Amino acid sequence: MEEIKKMTVDNKQVSSALATIQNELKLNTSVLETALNCIDLTSLNTHDDDSNIIKMIEKVNNYKSNFDYKNVAAVCVYPNFAKTVKETLTDQNINIAVVAASFPSSQTFFSVKLAECELAVSKGANEVDIVIPVGKFLNEKYQDVFNEIFLIKKTIGDAHLKVILETGILKNNENIYKASYIAMEAGADFIKTSTGKLEPAATPDAVFVMTKAIKDYYTKTGRKVGIKPAGGIATPEDATLYYNIVKYNLGKEWLNNKLFRIGASRLANNILTILERKEVKYF
Repeated sequence: MEEIKKMTVDNKQVSSALATIQNELKLNTSVLETALNCIDLTSLNTHDDDSNIIKMIEKVNNYKSNFDYKNVAAVCVYPNFAKTVKETLTDQNINIAVVAASFPSSQTFFSVKLAECELAVSKGANEVDIVIPVGKFLNEKYQDVFNEIFLIKKTIGDAHLKVILETGILKNNENIYKASYIAMEAGADFIKTSTGKLEPAATPDAVFVMTKAIKDYYTKTGRKVGIKPAGGIATPEDATLYYNIVKYNLGKEWLNNKLFRIGASRLANNILTILERKEVKYF
């Protein structure tokens, strides 16, 4: 972990690049259609139960009867609803994602985290979103952070692992870069900004730094890792900005739902409103 400790970020370069990206920001229907197809449609509410999860999935099932655009990439729920989604979802191209391992705080016994992830996959989840132990990271217990991610990935096998950094409380871009690298080296298939439960959530700076880390990791290893901005993303402008950040650092080959996701609950309707040129409240 000595290499991790030495990692730095050029904050001036980050600010300059983001200014360029934001100055060139324009809404584009092709970009919005891609963004729509990269959404993890999310319901993570205290009041969720089987009935409202089924209602959401039925709308996903019936989407193609109402719209000509590609459907969302995944639905994201609490792990106790994985079986409900599995039994209700008819479109096999849509992934079943769960937040697990003591989401959103990552504060419980590690054996409980492992068990929750394993159980969620056994009930039908093929994507698992976990939060790093932020307290350990901030105290530079990098090996402990690595070990947790590595063992969870080993436990869930072929299911994709999305590792949430909770960038809003990592204090600076250097920490975001380091956390990104640890997660990728431990086996993360995606790195994700935020739980959406703390502020700030996703920010352009965080996503820029994370995509830069992905690029550096890919250059070093040849392994492609995905990026998932999440938390507070609601407008087509937000989606376009994050799309352009990914394009700037990683190129067009990352601009698909195999490597780019957006965690959101309101964004789909807002994009559809632009595309349909009328107010849409479908989801």
